[in-house]
Amino acid sequence: MRKAEIKRKTAETDIRLKLNLDGEGKYSVKTDIPFLSHMLELFAKHGSFDLEITATGDVDVDHHHLIEDVGIVLGEAFRRALGDKKGIKRYGSFLLPMDETLVMTAVDLSGRPYFVYNNFPEMKILNGIEFDLWREFWKSFSFSLKCNLHLNLFYGLNLHHIVEASFKAVAKSLKEAVSIDEKLKDSVPSTKGVI
Repeated sequence: MRKAEIKRKTAETDIRLKLNLDGEGKYSVKTDIPFLSHMLELFAKHGSFDLEITATGDVDVDHHHLIEDVGIVLGEAFRRALGDKKGIKRYGSFLLPMDETLVMTAVDLSGRPYFVYNNFPEMKILNGIEFDLWREFWKSFSFSLKCNLHLNLFYGLNLHHIVEASFKAVAKSLKEAVSIDEKLKDSVPSTKGVI
C-alpha cells in the first residue's frame, strides 16, 4: 500500500494528514475553512484516495496561511506515498465540465516542479476567501509534490463551480498518473531511470 502520514506544525498552522493512494475515496476532513474541507472531500472521492486531514490555523488573521500550508502538506504526502515511483503511469489529464464551467488539468510526476494556471479569475471573493488563494494552494501543492501541474479554465461564471471543477479535475488527473502500469512493473517511465 502506498501511504503517507505527515504532521506539520508552525506558528501559523497545525496540520495532520494521512493519505492512501490505493484507497476507495474515503475521507475524514476537518479544517478551519469549511469550503476548503469540502474541496478536499470531493478531491479524495473523485481521485479514489483515502484522506484524513485535521488542519487549524490563524484564519482570524487571513485564510492564506492555512490554504497554502494544506497544499504544501498534501503535495508532500503524495510525494512520500509515491516513493521511488516504480510502475506508475506518470502522466494524467482530465477535461471536466461542471454546469457552465469547463476546466482542463494535466500532471506529470516528473520530479521537476512547474506550475501553470491559465484564465482563472483574479480579485474576486468566494465565501469570504480571496479567489487567488486557490492558485496559491495548487502552486504550493505542485512544488511540494515536485510535479508539473497545469490548470486551464476554458470558461466559467460561477466561482464555486470553477474551484470545484479544478479540484475534481486535478484529482482525476492524479488518479491516472499514480496508477500502476503493469507493463512497467519494476521500472520508472523515464529513459533516465529515475523520476
